[in-house]
Amino acid sequence: MAKQTWKPGNMLYPLPAVMLSVRDKAGNDNIITVAWTGTVCTNPPMVSVSVRPERHSYQMLKETGEFVINLTTEKLAFATDYCGVKSGRDVDKFEVMHLNKEAADQVGAPMIAESPVNIECRVRECMELGSHHMFLADVLAVHVDEAYLDEKGKFDLNAAGLLAYSHGEYFSLGKKLGRFGYSIQKKKAKKKRK
Repeated sequence: MAKQTWKPGNMLYPLPAVMLSVRDKAGNDNIITVAWTGTVCTNPPMVSVSVRPERHSYQMLKETGEFVINLTTEKLAFATDYCGVKSGRDVDKFEVMHLNKEAADQVGAPMIAESPVNIECRVRECMELGSHHMFLADVLAVHVDEAYLDEKGKFDLNAAGLLAYSHGEYFSLGKKLGRFGYSIQKKKAKKKRK
């Protein structure tokens, strides 16, 4: 198999495409689509998001130090793209995309009601790394849509039709191939018929 060597760049795909909702101190809300986000730590629960300083939402993040990560779905694909290419300086993205605001419990930024999962975050540190600044944040609360809870209360997030971003394109998740640890799981013995 032949491979080419390219200059250094970001080719870590696929990534979650999420919508960050933010609010400035004057009470103005905005949504920014971010693919550069990730889990940092389980205990304490922490995440990171990377944003270019010239983005409209950047100053809101710096000013308040609060945001909500709203997971996206196939149904939210158009809004996810729109909120990533249109500036909140020019349009009210909540209004134009017909997205509903819900009050968060711990932060001032609103949650997006149509999202199956909303993660309230407070910035712990902003690292100025170059083209993007990374906001390291504590997770303060997680809200899940009860529509994805089964009768036993188990949350089936994968039934939400989650959205992924890969090399400039959006994708829905494909078929399930296994679960964590399945490669070393012992096979169950078949019961003998009597």
